Amino acid sequence: MNEDVQRPVIHEIVVVEGIHDKQVVDVAVKADVLVLGGDRIGQRTMDVLRRAVRTRGVIVLTDPDGAGERIRRRIDRAVPGCSHAHVARRQAVNRQGLGVEHADARAVREALLRARGQVAPTRLENRVEFTQEDLLSARLLACPEASVRRMVIGDQLGIGYGNAKAFLNKLNTLGVTREEWRQALERLERDDG
Repeated sequence: MNEDVQRPVIHEIVVVEGIHDKQVVDVAVKADVLVLGGDRIGQRTMDVLRRAVRTRGVIVLTDPDGAGERIRRRIDRAVPGCSHAHVARRQAVNRQGLGVEHADARAVREALLRARGQVAPTRLENRVEFTQEDLLSARLLACPEASVRRMVIGDQLGIGYGNAKAFLNKLNTLGVTREEWRQALERLERDDG
C-alpha cells in the first residue's frame, strides 16, 4: 500500500514543541507543522497562529508534561479557537524520556484525528456540564486511585491528564458529552473489574 494512502491528511496547522516532535508527526500524517522551538513563543508566532485559526484551524500537540500544558495554556489565552490533541503519557515515554517525540506514529495519528476544539466562549459561559460531584462519584477526586483514574479517563476521552481542577475544566471547555463520559467510565470499570 502507498505510504501517502496510509497517512491521513490533516488540514489544520499542527503545532509542536520541537523538531523531533515534527518528525513523528510527519511519519504519522500529512500535515503542515509549525515547530515552536521550546516554551518561548514570540509575538510573530502568535500572530501566525491567529491567522491560521481563522483560515485553516490549528491543532496544538504538546508533550504530556507540565511544560507542555503551560505552552498549551499560553497559546489558548493568546489564540482562542485552537483544537487540542493529547498523546497519553504511557504512549509518550521510553528510556530516553517523556514527550511526543517518543510516541509511535500510530499514537500521534490517533491523537491528531481525535483533536478537540474549545467550546465557543458564548456557549462556554452557560456550559457547566460537569461538576466536582461528577468527579467524586466517579472516584476521580478525593480517593487514593483518583489520579490514575483521571489519567485513564483523560486518555479515553482524548483530553489528556490534569489535576482535579484542570481535569474538570477540560471536561467542560473541550465539549465532552455525557454519553462520552458514561462510555469512558464503563470502559474503565470493565477494565478494572
